Amino acid sequence: MSATNAIDAVFASLKASGETALIPFITMGDPDLDTSVALVQAAEEAGAHMVELGVPYSDPLADGPVIQRASERALRNRIGLLDCMAVASKARERGVKMPFILFTYFNPVLQLGLERYFALLQEHGFSGMIIPDLPLEEDAEVRALAEASGIHLIPLVAPTSEARVERIAARAQGFVYCVSSLGVTGVRSTFHEGIDAFLASVRRASSVPICVGFGISSREQAERFAGQCDGVIVGSAIVRQIEEALPLLASGDASERERGLRDVREFIAELKPRVTA
Repeated sequence: MSATNAIDAVFASLKASGETALIPFITMGDPDLDTSVALVQAAEEAGAHMVELGVPYSDPLADGPVIQRASERALRNRIGLLDCMAVASKARERGVKMPFILFTYFNPVLQLGLERYFALLQEHGFSGMIIPDLPLEEDAEVRALAEASGIHLIPLVAPTSEARVERIAARAQGFVYCVSSLGVTGVRSTFHEGIDAFLASVRRASSVPICVGFGISSREQAERFAGQCDGVIVGSAIVRQIEEALPLLASGDASERERGLRDVREFIAELKPRVTA
């Protein structure tokens, strides 16, 4: 493929400037799709470099209670995979430039059909995807279609044997999503005690950037990892901020809604690691 994937272009640019990528996760359809589009806009305005669009799912094995609640709210509005993909196109129409990554469990993909799934990812301008319940041993067909489509299949890797870290990292596209804490997603005050050695092992094994997620909820935590990785992923803390702003975001009053969006935008901006010399 001749065209450079937008994720690769962003990381190349950040490396030159010494920045660490800020990658928010936002549950689509919480509280509604139009607000999701506005939240994606707000994330870019706050300085995010790319964004994960989360597909709500009824059995989210990797997600903690905050994202589970967001999924439940979205599912009550019958938000599905196709709706979430459409948010990307609507955000582009409103001027959003950053790369989009679709975060979805595998069952909705299977129900849609792999070929149609990849055609729609291309149509809606996605650069990457994360499927947390698709193991390395079963990803051959998806990987082949991803490579043919020019869309990165981004793997998650948790603290495990060095041999498995090497197997996952060696085949990674876009970046390696390093799980900073054992268990499901959620805001944390501490991280897995072996996290530094784990990140070093992923760095040694990977030819693509490495990013850290699961539990990061403040600029201090983001900066704690900035020297060891190329990006930080923040999910539950942002989704919780959106949850707290729901009365404003769901208001029929335009000024109230804008105040809710501003609160989320300012929260995301505060997460961005400072550039170090």
